[in-house]
Amino acid sequence: MRELKRRECNFVMLSSGDSWDGVLLTSPEEVSDGDIPAMEENIEIAVERAIQASRGFDTAVQLVFGIDPGPRPGIAWLADGIVVGSAQLEGVEIVADHVVALSTAFSHIRMSVKVGDGAPLIRDRIINQLILRGIETLEVSEHRTSSGSRSKAHINAATRIALVSGNKVSQIRTLRPTDGDLREVQRQSRIFSTGEITIPTDLARMVACGELSMEEAVKRA
Repeated sequence: MRELKRRECNFVMLSSGDSWDGVLLTSPEEVSDGDIPAMEENIEIAVERAIQASRGFDTAVQLVFGIDPGPRPGIAWLADGIVVGSAQLEGVEIVADHVVALSTAFSHIRMSVKVGDGAPLIRDRIINQLILRGIETLEVSEHRTSSGSRSKAHINAATRIALVSGNKVSQIRTLRPTDGDLREVQRQSRIFSTGEITIPTDLARMVACGELSMEEAVKRA
């Protein structure tokens, strides 16, 4: 219900045995033909599939994702040039999995992902994820993509990134955290550990490159 409200969707709740002429989101155990299974770990994907099914819009020639890189990346997705959804993700490491999951809401011929060129370290981590999954990936200049509501800045930027052209990226990027990146990770480690621990530089580098989670690094420290 929270996700449906967030997406500003009209919906009704049904009791067992109620009839319904529309799109039904239900548990995997209760799914019949045409229903959409929903579980806690795939709520956003299930709602996206339901929205597209309700519009009768579940087929596209070209599916394009825009990613605004940052600690909480913005993501927007377009089907044949029409913006059909957007979200802000809670972490960098889930971007590629999220793209793949969202792409299952549409039958499509081609798919590509455009990544903004800001936040270089996070950008390159995301690009590497996508290339390793075999997804066509392009890097897009973020010049003039960040206007709009501050509260939805990353989502607005992701939408603009998806709409502009970019340069195809084919090779894995070498990750090179700057001193500033490492200091920021160490600052976050103090917050995570409520001031008890500042992780050393070698662990900070592993966290910055996505090789360790902050929780794992603090435990090692």
